Amino acid sequence: MIRHCVFIRFRPDVTNAEKAAIFAEIAALKDRLPGFLVAHIGANVSPEIAMDKGYAEGFIVDFADAAARDAYLDDAEHQKTGAKIVAAAQGGVQGVFVYDLEIPD
Repeated sequence: MIRHCVFIRFRPDVTNAEKAAIFAEIAALKDRLPGFLVAHIGANVSPEIAMDKGYAEGFIVDFADAAARDAYLDDAEHQKTGAKIVAAAQGGVQGVFVYDLEIPD
């Protein structure tokens, strides 16, 4: 399994409605993409002060395998949503942190 983690520093002017729309687009990809198992979306709730480095919101998607993750990355709808994320992030791509983990069976 691949756990795809995406953390975002949204610009201060991005509304909660805009964030919700972006996250809804990510979640909607599950219905279209085989191997997209689950999406967890939300704000950081860690009590560790300043450890999030400003990446206060994000999502984690679990994929059955690397092939499913790669199909998601190549998907045109995902790429459109990814562009919206970059546009909404503080500093563009600098405001997005992506980290993938391979979870052994």
